[in-house]
Amino acid sequence: TESILEPLSLPEACSLAAVESSPYVPCIFCKECYLLAEQSQLLKHMIIEHKLVIADVKLVADFRRYILYWKKRFAEQPITDFCSVIRTNSQAPLEEQDNYFLLCDVLPEDRLLREQLQQKRLREILEQQQRERYDTSFHSMCMFCDQEFTGNRSILLNHMAREHAFNIGLPDNIVNCCEFLAVLQEKLDNLQCLYCEKVFRDKNTLKDHMRKKQHRRINAKNKDYDKFYVINYLEFGKSWEEVQSEDDRELLDNLEEDWSDWEEHPVCAVCLFCEQQTDTTEKLYLHMQVRLVFNKNSLTSLNFYQQVKLVNFIRREIHHCRCYNCQETFQSKEGLISHMEKTKHITFLPDRSTWDQPQYYFPTYENDTLLCTLSDSEDLITEDQSEDIPVVSEDISNLKALKQSSVLNQLL
Repeated sequence: TESILEPLSLPEACSLAAVESSPYVPCIFCKECYLLAEQSQLLKHMIIEHKLVIADVKLVADFRRYILYWKKRFAEQPITDFCSVIRTNSQAPLEEQDNYFLLCDVLPEDRLLREQLQQKRLREILEQQQRERYDTSFHSMCMFCDQEFTGNRSILLNHMAREHAFNIGLPDNIVNCCEFLAVLQEKLDNLQCLYCEKVFRDKNTLKDHMRKKQHRRINAKNKDYDKFYVINYLEFGKSWEEVQSEDDRELLDNLEEDWSDWEEHPVCAVCLFCEQQTDTTEKLYLHMQVRLVFNKNSLTSLNFYQQVKLVNFIRREIHHCRCYNCQETFQSKEGLISHMEKTKHITFLPDRSTWDQPQYYFPTYENDTLLCTLSDSEDLITEDQSEDIPVVSEDISNLKALKQSSVLNQLL
């Protein structure tokens, strides 16, 4: 592909107003349109009708502009100039084969577009936050008492934290505060607990529940609240949990210290079968070998790309509490591991046909340190190493098996 020598352009300025106000998003290929809130339906339509899969949609900062950009580009050039082609059921007769197109940020143009959209959204969010910080026209009632507040939003937020032990964060960490408070007020009006989100028969029962259970807080795992916190807009491709785990408090406390002897703390690698973390992969392999009888040679006997696929496959199966050898499913990971140790299914690799598939090139977990430490065996020379990699294909001649096991099911 040709190198990109100049910044990409977002959709033309003349259409931006229409883009901002329109609640609809068009299909990249046809005239079908869907409401922005029905994003999943549009993605499903493009997979089924046009065989297009967009990777990591949740990381796209402005979905409508992203779609409009690629609709314009696909009208200018063939889709194969941009997308990887995944051929399914390639050993079957020609009429039973399908070509799917994968659009992802491996393509430099797509990566740059995503970053530009994220930066634009960040600028807008920071401008909105700045306006709210100095806004003196704020007016709202407390959600827990009859007191009325005017002036700056911080007065109300500090009151609820101090008087009612309801702390949704520092005012400067919140954006679109009025909308946020309206969402919370609507839940209370519907007699719904803000934390566990159970619905109660009357207001007094709800108040007693939230007080006794200490549920006078919001559920941090509820993704609906993410858009109200500035931290979720700061770094491309990172959630608030990942950003928060990067603890910078020591930097703030020791700004004047000499950092010449500073060393970076190693990132922890997580066991394939449990929650155990170690600061080196050697310790991790030792843990798996001693506690779980997992043979390190099971991985190192494979080339790098096979190791990547196997690790992602094992992580996916363990996540689903499913034995990767006999496919028996369990209620908990503990039950699964106990079964695998008793039957010794943990000690040998599953059948290669189950994991040596292109869908397992994609990480099961983001920032999986174990994947970063994999390497080819020095003594292993195979035909795969002499080929140009990656080759994206999916060779499953049984169409029924393809439909059951394909990653496209999860995307749908």
